[in-house]
Order: sequence, then structure tokens, then C-alpha cells
Amino acid sequence: MMIKPDGVKRGLVGEIIKRFERKGYIIKELKMMTIPEDKAKEHYRQHQQKPFFDQLIQYITSGPVVGMILEGEDCISGVRTIVGSTDPAKAAPGTIRADYATNIRYNVIHASDSPESAQREIDLFFN
Repeated sequence: MMIKPDGVKRGLVGEIIKRFERKGYIIKELKMMTIPEDKAKEHYRQHQQKPFFDQLIQYITSGPVVGMILEGEDCISGVRTIVGSTDPAKAAPGTIRADYATNIRYNVIHASDSPESAQREIDLFFN
């Protein structure tokens, strides 16, 4: 899970962490970092041929992010439920994106969508 630059800049880190802790997820690791361009490109490699790829890279490297490794029962699906839809206009009320995201581009947070992507992202940002 990663709080993106807009979430960090807006001072939402504590509020976002609190939501996961209140649901019983355990923070195994927590790291504030500025993502270098090469790691950003690897992180978003599945979007490399899409017209918005360069904007993704500019955005995610524009300031510090807070990465977390969370653990708990049904962690991936549970975290994604708390996070909400990528498009905040479609996110369920009470989700992080519904409450804090300003638009689809600046949507505050990233959450892995599978055990495989979670492991890839842990290896990329924590190892």
C-alpha cells in the first residue's frame, strides 16, 4: 500500500494509517521515500504503452510517498475495499478515495491488487 504524493502533501498520512489500524491490519513495515524514475517506470510497467504513462511517472516521482506492508486476514481485498475505486467519483462513500481524492489522477493512494503484485511491489520498494 502506498500513500501517493498528494496524500503526503495534504497531511493525510496519519488519517489513512488510522483507518487501516482500526480495521485490525498490522503494519509490518513503513517507509517514506521519494521514488526514483526507474523504479516508478518498473512499478507502472503495465501502463507503459498507454497515453497517460508519462503523467503517472511525473506524478508518483513529484514528492515523497509513504509505503506500507500490511498484514491481516483477507488483507488485499480488505485494503482495497477501504481504499475505494480508482475513480473517486465512483468510490463508495466512506472510502479513502471518496473522502480525500480530488480526481482520478490525484487519487491519494495505491493498493496492490493481488498477492503477486504485492510481492513485486514489496521487492521493488522494500528490498
